[in-house]
Amino acid sequence: MNSRRIIENLEQYFLELIQERRTSWYDRLLTMLLFIFSRFYRMAIQFRLWLYNKRFFRNRAIGCLVVSIGNLSCGGTGKTPVVEVFAKTLLQKGRKVAVLSRGYRSKQHSLWFKLTHMFGKKKLETPIKIVSDGTQVLMDSTYAGDEPFMLASNLDGVAVLVDKDRVRLGLYAIEHFGTDTLILDDGFQYLDLMSHINILLIDSTDPFGNHHVLPRGLLREPVKNIRRADYIFLTKSNGGNHLRHMKQFIRRHNRRAEIIECCHKPKYLEQVFNRGARLPLKSLNGKKVAAISAIAKPEGFERFLRDFGAEIVATQRYADHHRFTSQELLDFVARARENGAEMIMTTEKDAVRMPNVQIGDPKFFFLRIEIDILSGQENFDQCISRICFL
Repeated sequence: MNSRRIIENLEQYFLELIQERRTSWYDRLLTMLLFIFSRFYRMAIQFRLWLYNKRFFRNRAIGCLVVSIGNLSCGGTGKTPVVEVFAKTLLQKGRKVAVLSRGYRSKQHSLWFKLTHMFGKKKLETPIKIVSDGTQVLMDSTYAGDEPFMLASNLDGVAVLVDKDRVRLGLYAIEHFGTDTLILDDGFQYLDLMSHINILLIDSTDPFGNHHVLPRGLLREPVKNIRRADYIFLTKSNGGNHLRHMKQFIRRHNRRAEIIECCHKPKYLEQVFNRGARLPLKSLNGKKVAAISAIAKPEGFERFLRDFGAEIVATQRYADHHRFTSQELLDFVARARENGAEMIMTTEKDAVRMPNVQIGDPKFFFLRIEIDILSGQENFDQCISRICFL
């Protein structure tokens, strides 16, 4: 078993602990220990924020407008389509936009390489990853990371850069691409770079999990830190009555932020291994479909398929960000055929992590998702105008 598979299994185990799906005595003991650790983590997070607020640590202004888009929880809020719609809209308004990402789970130098440079004479200087220069995609998802590669593939005219040091990234984007607007992808907890507008995403179907921070829950920081947001997007919204109570809860922590409801709306199907070959959503109606995914919340993806009339005859779920092997895909194709599947469906995020394999029929498709604003369109327009005139 390779190291990535071991990590995925550990992640799944801890998710089951967090969700209290494991009930043996040692699992309960470990859950108690996770709670204790989460208390210390919470204090560390709040102390770090206090240091920035009191200017012991200083966030840096780099002479460019910075828009931070992020969340409180670990994944599952549908952040990438929101980053995409902001980048496209600002580009249409005449801004010169670059997206800065940390490139979560992108390929890094080996531990041995890092250690030899740490104790050697030469300092390790990691080159900036230019995923897209605005005209062409220059890296694959292995080196860029899933989300940066997706953004680079869908955003013409927008540079996409990856590095952990996003102050360095921002300066590079200004110097080499003439950028005047930086979008800080997954930037709510990144305080080194001064943000002019903070946009927070909250999954309306599961806003805060069990309300615990890591490692007892999936929150990166306490819920009360909603107060730092200037705009709050309620993603995956269905306009239900529960949103009224959620908004009331949000208002107890943040009275000034504008709240915008949006949903992730499927637009069309596209072949995974033949980009540009598309089918309308109605093609799912009455079809027997096999669904394979490796995302934080696969239930929503599978629900979309059923909503459009598909009958799911086989499913396979992997850990979030799982990088598929050719054999895994071939094994699933064989399962799909055994169950009479007429097409195989995955998500766009998963499609970028799939090796190109020759499978014949049934064809592999991904579901293209975009953002639709359900309420608060005027607040979104105001946000764009505020960015453009800052």
